[in-house]
Amino acid sequence: MWTFDPVLKETIWGGHRIVRFKEGCGANLCTSPETEHPHIGESWEISDIPGFESVVSSGPDKGKTIRELLARNGEAILGKRNFRRFGCSFPLLVKFIDAAQDLSVQVHPDNDTAKKFGFERGKTEFWYTISADKGSFLINGLNCHLSEEEYQTLINSDALLDKLNFIDVREGDAFFIPPGRIHALGAGTFVCEIQESSDVTFRLFDYHRKGPDGRERELHSTEALEAISREPVSETRVKYLPMRNVPVTLVATPLFTTNLLHSDHEIIRDYSEWDTFVILVATAGNATIKSADATIHLAQGHSVLIPASADNVTISPDGEFTALETYIK
Repeated sequence: MWTFDPVLKETIWGGHRIVRFKEGCGANLCTSPETEHPHIGESWEISDIPGFESVVSSGPDKGKTIRELLARNGEAILGKRNFRRFGCSFPLLVKFIDAAQDLSVQVHPDNDTAKKFGFERGKTEFWYTISADKGSFLINGLNCHLSEEEYQTLINSDALLDKLNFIDVREGDAFFIPPGRIHALGAGTFVCEIQESSDVTFRLFDYHRKGPDGRERELHSTEALEAISREPVSETRVKYLPMRNVPVTLVATPLFTTNLLHSDHEIIRDYSEWDTFVILVATAGNATIKSADATIHLAQGHSVLIPASADNVTISPDGEFTALETYIK
């Protein structure tokens, strides 16, 4: 099992919650001055994106990148089928996002569209809400059909917002964002995002926000037109029944499956027949994670990569513990 140093990314819309959250504070209790924690918008927990590769934080492999681990023993880490599919590249990107301001209205392409514009792959993503300020929202899809002609007239216009689903957000809400769906996080949302290993985003609208150069940030209107689904979205939230000490599936696709684990006593997870790596992301509380070969302490705001070669893994919470369990099965 491996833990990694987070890649903290400063953004124009970021806030001060991520570092405090990782220090064990609640995500809504972050009152540190800006001088202590700059505008960190994202913390990449497990990443194989070139230039932002995760580095092992402790143990005998400390200092090695995730790509180096895979080059050494990719099949044992990813699983046989995943290794045949992805080779020595890690297929997922896991991150925390702190939206102190509204994020741009954007869309991610599917694989074919991404390759058309020179990117390796598109992006499917999933959000789990760790906390949300009162009155915070997000955007998830269109509320009506949008023709190509209407799209052209709405480029960089506030009127585009009238065509979108604005969703009130609460702690524990989950959202699946397939390629082609217009979406955005609103101010005050703090989420864990699980996605394909891709960093391609096309911006449609950015509230006329200016970048460090004093100019409005670049839009990708032409690319977005190629990528978006112009059909309305009615099911905007993932529907699930929270349960204690029983895994609850939030999303299951060929790209990844994510379960919610909420426990207050020991759980034994039998991964022996899964033939896949497993990522545990602690979203609340702390636990001891033990396999046959290793024992680690997993604290709120941190993640662990469990190799496909692991069999039974014991999760022993220190009181209440909540985690996202993600894999490709």
